[in-house]
Amino acid sequence: MMNERIHTIMTKDVLTVKPTDSLGRVRDLLFNKGFHHFPVVDGKKLVGIVTSWDIMKRNLKWEETDSMRVEEVMTSHVATLYPNDHVGAAAQVFLKHLFHGLPIVNDDHELVGIVTTHDVLKYDFMKAYPDDEFLKQTRWLKTANV
Repeated sequence: MMNERIHTIMTKDVLTVKPTDSLGRVRDLLFNKGFHHFPVVDGKKLVGIVTSWDIMKRNLKWEETDSMRVEEVMTSHVATLYPNDHVGAAAQVFLKHLFHGLPIVNDDHELVGIVTTHDVLKYDFMKAYPDDEFLKQTRWLKTANV
């Protein structure tokens, strides 16, 4: 059921941050964009991920984040998948490790996309309810051939 390739549901135009960016920038992006995780890249290479949890668990004051850098709080050992891995592989990682976002990389460990638990849920929902009008209008479904 989840044999579709990840590249068909992943977000390809990923909003990223650099290790040297201020944590305040990430804080602002979290609140303004409503995302919960940002891949951290050096050039095109994935070097980490920073999440809302990374900030919350440190119990930082709002103004403290402006003087801190992303590399001080990011996770540098990141679970990743490849574009041709199956959607089921992402679901398995999400369920086993309670992650909510997985960076997708190429053979050179360059970031090419991201897949989230929401993407997998939409994919599975559309398999069960292919005629749902609202979800058929979402961006990734237009190219996913679901």
